[in-house]
Amino acid sequence: MTSKSPIVRNAELDEPLCSGRYKFNDIQLQQLNSEQGGIAAWTEAFRRSKVAAPNGVAGDFAVALFSPKSTFIAVDRFAINSLCYQIVDGRLRVAERADDLAAADAKLDPQALYDYLYFHMIPAPRTVFKGIYRLPAGHYALFENGKLTVAPWWTPHFEEDRRVPVPELKAEFRQILRDSVTDQLDGQTTGCFLSGGTDSSTVAGLLREVTGQPAKAFSIGFEAAGYDEMEYARIAARHFGAEHHEYYVTPNDLVRSIPDVAASYDQPFGNSSVVPAYYCAKAAREAGVTRILAGDGGDELFGGNTRYAKQRVFNAYDNIPGSLRRGVLEPLLIGNTLAGRIPGIKKAVSYVEQARIPMPDRMQMYNLLGRLGLAEVLTSEFLAQVNPDDTLRQQRETYVSGDGRALVNRMLWYDWKYTLADNDLPKVVGANRLAGIPVGFPLLDDRLVDFSLRLNPELKLKGLTLRWFFKEALKDFLPPQIITKKKHGFGLPFGVWAVEHAGLRTLAMESLDSLRCRGIVRSDFLDRLVKEYLPQHPGYYGELVWILMMLAQWLLARGPAKKASI
Repeated sequence: MTSKSPIVRNAELDEPLCSGRYKFNDIQLQQLNSEQGGIAAWTEAFRRSKVAAPNGVAGDFAVALFSPKSTFIAVDRFAINSLCYQIVDGRLRVAERADDLAAADAKLDPQALYDYLYFHMIPAPRTVFKGIYRLPAGHYALFENGKLTVAPWWTPHFEEDRRVPVPELKAEFRQILRDSVTDQLDGQTTGCFLSGGTDSSTVAGLLREVTGQPAKAFSIGFEAAGYDEMEYARIAARHFGAEHHEYYVTPNDLVRSIPDVAASYDQPFGNSSVVPAYYCAKAAREAGVTRILAGDGGDELFGGNTRYAKQRVFNAYDNIPGSLRRGVLEPLLIGNTLAGRIPGIKKAVSYVEQARIPMPDRMQMYNLLGRLGLAEVLTSEFLAQVNPDDTLRQQRETYVSGDGRALVNRMLWYDWKYTLADNDLPKVVGANRLAGIPVGFPLLDDRLVDFSLRLNPELKLKGLTLRWFFKEALKDFLPPQIITKKKHGFGLPFGVWAVEHAGLRTLAMESLDSLRCRGIVRSDFLDRLVKEYLPQHPGYYGELVWILMMLAQWLLARGPAKKASI
């Protein structure tokens, strides 16, 4: 039904390529795709529709078409398939990975490195290499007559005023879910990740429903208090009769895999759950699974992240009359050191301080890099090469570029870039690529995305109840314990283990030591981080140790530990 084209790549980087699982809406184009292959079909689609060609394609894809007069590239709505590009000698060079385009002596972009430390990944369109860019999700690039145009081919529209009876919505939703899982099957052995959360449990249940066979489900656990969610995965597995495979990641696993995981990415990547995802995918491949399905996307389509409710609470401050806010509350609470020390009043002070900050800036008030202080963490030499305000510029532009009026829809749109396209999807895709098994995302099916755009925002976040409609529609399908559990996922107890496990601590310390001569992080800060901060608060500061370690490991994989060429 859908194309499953392997990526076609060429050493000269000027041959057409395509990848993904996609289907042309036009019958003739889909027939051409089946008979002559993806490149022939895409070429004809571009001849007919030019840069609008991707609008006639459903699914995930990356495509690059070259002709004597122009080069056209495009990626799917969420950049599940990735493309990078650069202009060299008057032509557009294209590759799936940024490091395929980078020469051995390619310079690193200081601003991209700052982005990494701030976001724990590098958002598109930047990559870590100067002059090399990643095509943002849902975008195309056209290089014609020496001019490069990069623009979105897909601009979603939130229909916020639709009123459809919930039972009618529920029936449509359940059918779309079933169809999306069916279309992700590979005709061999399809399994699924199972964290015990709402999304992965839904996929596991639907996999059983559409195949008539117990789902092969794979879960990760940790022998660390407060981190292990295996019991919820077991509840879902029992409920749906899944063939459940469990693997407990250990500190020794991290020591073995961290260098390989870091080096497998085309640029620094700091999402710590990539290692558990890798072991989960590896277990699936070793069990004979030929394709695995992930539950990513449900939270970001239907309002499942806790910050959506939190920001609704802060947004309520805007409903207080301005005269009361500016004339009474703020003079009384802001800058009043006495008020800040009174336990009951202290919360009110914190609330007003945060509520006064506009979105999306408010979501970064507790950014780790900002809380520690840039001058305390980064060298003056490095700071002189970057613009720290650019991170907020990026986020503000993204936040206001969506057409949603409701707060929850504006935040969902923001998360489609920063949580999905730039973070969670590269994590899962990269982990599976390293493990050698393809991955699919049924909850990001185009039909489900379009359904979410038509869903009234009050059904996504009802009061302060997260993903109300999703849970309501599946309350007779999922176990009640899964419906009511808090979101967790494959969180990694790295900080705790880095303090307790000698081998992991050695790897982390040696990694951080290799950064001392790079000219990025202050050497005295590294001393405080490993000797004072981490032992005192391993859960909090372990995150920073992790992202610095993964940066160091990626840099080491590219060459000797010397000052980064920036």
